[in-house]
Amino acid sequence: MTAKALLDANPHPARESIKEAISGNLCRCTGYRKIVDAIEAAGKGEL
Repeated sequence: MTAKALLDANPHPARESIKEAISGNLCRCTGYRKIVDAIEAAGKGEL
């Protein structure tokens, strides 16, 4: 939901903006690199 809200507000966010937007979410399984990569790809229309 956070990623959707970010992409709605800014369809092509920079990696730093993505990291800032998801900073309130806790991920215990994979780390954040793949999440940031996925959000960045979605913003580029690559998904």
